[in-house]
Amino acid sequence: MPNLTGRVAVVTGASQGIGRACAMELARAGAQVALAARNEAKLAEVAAEIAAFGGTAAPFALDISNEESIKTTAKAILAHFGKVEILVNNAGITKDGLFLRMQRSAWDDVLNTNLTGAFLLTQAFSSALLKARWGRVINITSVVGEIGQAGQANYAASKAGLIGLTKSLARELASRAITVNAIAPGYIETAMTAVLDEKQRESMLVNVPLARAGSDADIAHAAVFLASEEAGYITGHVLDVNGGMYMG
Repeated sequence: MPNLTGRVAVVTGASQGIGRACAMELARAGAQVALAARNEAKLAEVAAEIAAFGGTAAPFALDISNEESIKTTAKAILAHFGKVEILVNNAGITKDGLFLRMQRSAWDDVLNTNLTGAFLLTQAFSSALLKARWGRVINITSVVGEIGQAGQANYAASKAGLIGLTKSLARELASRAITVNAIAPGYIETAMTAVLDEKQRESMLVNVPLARAGSDADIAHAAVFLASEEAGYITGHVLDVNGGMYMG
């Protein structure tokens, strides 16, 4: 396992699913982890789980759709840990609906949370990253941002935008030894996919060559690698973790 001892990581959406798994694996690799999400009770549980195996983590309330919350939380994290070197922008929502019937509010809410929130939080930590002259920004996008999905115009647009943001920031920040990469999960078993019925699950698995759903741990292991020294010559890349669902 990569050694992240001495590094400080921030994970958004860390109360459950992929965010929780990323936080756990980063802590196992030795990083101190700032856990950020709206549900403080769940964050406290994750922090306790990390402490149980000897890791270090602290919870911070964050509404990624609110600019003031982003600024306040970023300041609190920096005050607590003194630095931030790894940022995992994972928090995201869906508000699905056919394009012709989609309300403007559903479009705005998803774009504000999934894309604008990641932009603002990365900007809030940019001074700390630049000062350290070493950093890892990892954006959790989606296979949907690469291939599109009927009924998810807002979600697909937000995740495609995150890929564009990743590539642009990779070019801007490379001179300071800061890499910026994205992970594009495919069909992953999480709370977000738990609402699918059996027919929907079967229809999705038809498009997965490995013929199974992925786990949040699959994404977390990829995140730990991209956060490591071993991934220091990788930037502006979209790592597809999708069982072969999309081969770009």
